[in-house]
Amino acid sequence: MSACAPTTPRERFRADFSASIAVFLIALPLSLGIALATGAPLQAGLVAAAVGGIVAGRLGGAPLQVTGPAAGLTVITADLIQQYGWRVTCAITVLAGLTQLVLSALRVARTALVVSPAIVHGMLAGIGITIAIAQLHVVLGGSPQSSVPANLAELPAQLARLDPAAVGIGALTIAILLTWPRLRGGTGERIRRAMPAALAAVLLATAVTVLAGLRLPRVDLPSWNNHALPGLPEGPVLGLIAAVLTVTLVASVESLLSAVAVDKLATARRRRGGAPVPRADLDRELRGQGAANVVSGALGGLPVTGVAVRSTANVAAGAVSRKSTILHGCWVLLAAGLLVNLLELIPLAALAALVMVVGLQMAGIHHLRNVTRHRETLVYAATTIGVILLGVLEGVGIGIACAVVLALHRLTHTRISVDPVGDGSHRVRADGPLTFLAVPRLSRVLARVPEGTVVTVELTGSFLDHAAYETLHDWRTAHTDRGGRVEIVDGGGAPAAEPAAERAFRRPRLPWHNYRHAGLPALP
Repeated sequence: MSACAPTTPRERFRADFSASIAVFLIALPLSLGIALATGAPLQAGLVAAAVGGIVAGRLGGAPLQVTGPAAGLTVITADLIQQYGWRVTCAITVLAGLTQLVLSALRVARTALVVSPAIVHGMLAGIGITIAIAQLHVVLGGSPQSSVPANLAELPAQLARLDPAAVGIGALTIAILLTWPRLRGGTGERIRRAMPAALAAVLLATAVTVLAGLRLPRVDLPSWNNHALPGLPEGPVLGLIAAVLTVTLVASVESLLSAVAVDKLATARRRRGGAPVPRADLDRELRGQGAANVVSGALGGLPVTGVAVRSTANVAAGAVSRKSTILHGCWVLLAAGLLVNLLELIPLAALAALVMVVGLQMAGIHHLRNVTRHRETLVYAATTIGVILLGVLEGVGIGIACAVVLALHRLTHTRISVDPVGDGSHRVRADGPLTFLAVPRLSRVLARVPEGTVVTVELTGSFLDHAAYETLHDWRTAHTDRGGRVEIVDGGGAPAAEPAAERAFRRPRLPWHNYRHAGLPALP
């Protein structure tokens, strides 16, 4: 991105036009690959990409976010197709879009951000691993099974009858995807800007397949006259409701988190001299996502969501307004009508390899590092394993349960100790929140303090409830009456009774000050 931001309408349009081409070149192969991974008609991926770009781009609240078929919904959509069929899945997509419209009208978009990042990353990691294992069978020349355990059980037999041509094309695609971003020098940088890694991998794999005369399954785009449209939902009512809510939940959370991430990227670009972009309106963005899902499902397309990969590319390519997203959808629409013969040359092994790499990237190690730093590895692992073995909704439920248990554990896990200081005084230290659950432990430790001594009580937690306050207050009164002296300080060593307003910039929250407002004496 140039340090000089586009200012005139012509410069801004040129920036959006250039970015839309870059995003289109990424979206085209990925949309076909995701459709292949779900088992939907391949045209459904193109429909979803075009609708996501045009409808969500026009109506959404995140100007630079790119919407389309996403890997995060692949497993859910594949399960729905197997259980209900493609036409009912389209109807479920429409109903999920209508549900998103209702939620946007209720202005609850920011509620989705309450979900722990560890659960979101664990869900995406589980989905990514599921996708990668399933698409490995296609790369080997076979067909995926319905679940991860079934795919793993079938893997030895698939290895025994692998197709060398499919494996070769898949390996070539993966090699290009991994090496393309590492092209160095001025020439390498120009090549990478002109052609994204996904498009380069698919184009080169297709060229090798055609020139070598390899007989491999290829993209099959049926005539638009035979394109399947949604049918009336059929099946158990509770099952259909659960399906609609699952698509709504995953699509909404992924879109809103992606919109927040795009905001951060745009802000960082602005600091480097880039063009200013309005902050995302999350309720409007949810409304745009809902409208796009209604239209996509009605036209026989996959469910859509905000896609982090394409959105990041859009920002990096210099987009300055929603015109970039809308134009990319128009290019997809034109390609679906004019490039059918070229698209049908693409080998399925290349698309499967592309989606397999995307799936593995969703389970990237950097997410695990982040959750480990915040001590939420258990939540991440439980969500990931639950998604892999049981399904997305079940895995997210397990992750939420683990997050609640972990929060309760942290709330009740307080270390309380008493140590002699050396001059006859003692120090009582409480690490963690002091609630009524910690009162028995607190009382036992305070009882070990010798009478008549000078005591410093150091509170390093962020919360002190009424029961703990009363325990400290009563003990302090009794200890002082027996000739002792008590000073209660916070973790920084400052007296806990110091007015909060004077220390607001050093400590964001001192809850024990609230007791003075309730008519209780302050802790000295």
